[in-house]
Amino acid sequence: MRDARFRRRLNRRPTVAKGPHPIQMARRTKKNVGIIGLGIIGSRVAENLRRQGFHVFVWNRNPRPVPNFVGAPAELAEMCDYIQIFVSNDDALLDVIRQMAPALGPRHIVLSHPTVAPHSMRAAADLVERRGARFVEAPFTGSKIGAEKGELVFYVAGDEVALKEARPILEASSTEVIEIGEIGQATVVKLATNIVTSASVQALAEALALINHAGVPSEKFVAALQNNASYSKTLSMKLPKMIEGNFEPHFALKHMLKDMLIAGRLGLSHHLELAVTAAARDRLLEQEQRGYAEEDFSVVARKYFPEMIFPTVEQDLELFEKPPPIEPAATISSMGEVAAAVQVQEVDLAPLPPEEPVPEPQPAMEQVVPAESAGETTTPGAVEPNPPGTPTHDVISTEAAPEPEAEQSAAATSPVDLLAKFLRGEARARTNPEVNSAKE
Repeated sequence: MRDARFRRRLNRRPTVAKGPHPIQMARRTKKNVGIIGLGIIGSRVAENLRRQGFHVFVWNRNPRPVPNFVGAPAELAEMCDYIQIFVSNDDALLDVIRQMAPALGPRHIVLSHPTVAPHSMRAAADLVERRGARFVEAPFTGSKIGAEKGELVFYVAGDEVALKEARPILEASSTEVIEIGEIGQATVVKLATNIVTSASVQALAEALALINHAGVPSEKFVAALQNNASYSKTLSMKLPKMIEGNFEPHFALKHMLKDMLIAGRLGLSHHLELAVTAAARDRLLEQEQRGYAEEDFSVVARKYFPEMIFPTVEQDLELFEKPPPIEPAATISSMGEVAAAVQVQEVDLAPLPPEEPVPEPQPAMEQVVPAESAGETTTPGAVEPNPPGTPTHDVISTEAAPEPEAEQSAAATSPVDLLAKFLRGEARARTNPEVNSAKE
């Protein structure tokens, strides 16, 4: 009896707990968030999420020494259920989604934050949803300071269930989440708000230029504008920086220019003439061509305040003596000499014209002139009448008459002729020994 009970105890299998492993349960209850793009906004959103207890993994096109940096977007998708994308343009958005698409599945929610064309946002949503994952469009307003303080505002569109599930992640970096509607519409709202922002900063730059040239102190203008109905958060943030000439990037000019270009194309697709948008775009493009793409978009003020661009810095020590100033007259004359030299050089290098054939000498032509009547008296020195048997006409040659003696003597005494005559004499002296002995 005892042996039977003992054998039953030996054959009894250990009980296995039902459900997931406790470690797996902990991993599932704690949300892992992936951040793609560590620019001005993405890096600060990642810090806000870490402070609020989320496990954050990051990826950037250029590797950075930050915590939990992974090797590829697909690897990030394998480790995280929620993926926030902070890239700069349409191509970058579609590229990272294609890279991580093989790892996407029904457990993933992809939140797209860049300001791109509405059709690009819809294309990104289609790529995600083909893999069974869910997509939330979430462009935002706010700059570097807002991201640091967690005061961004998100404009969202997409699946309501996915949005409800992802809302705590958005609220970690924002003060408000505004639901717009269908995918693509939130981007249109963001573009429209950026038109107002860009135009207001451009207007502020022109107002500061007018105040400056009129001699009004800037603090008087600031006091007046702060009590004006047009004063806004954007103006309160940009006005002091523009007066100081401080254009440290909070929202880079290249990104605002990209948004104005998208807004202009969107307006054309709806047959709208967006004149203010076009003017703001042109001012931004002008400063980008001058090399200020990475500075804050308020750098448009440099069009009116050029002293902000090239501050004069005095050197403590001059190692070389400065050359004397060049007089304007000397400069002009030297420029004329250089131009003449260049002109002569061009003439010398030009190909010679083809030689014209030399005409053969023609015999002298005779011109018949009626002879004078026999009854007329001749004056002293006149030509005698022709003898009998000769034709009764005068022969006049068409050959050139010899030059007068005065002209010949003047020509012979010209410097060129004198030099030639001297050289001929020297040559004869070298070849004729009698001339040399006579000189001796």
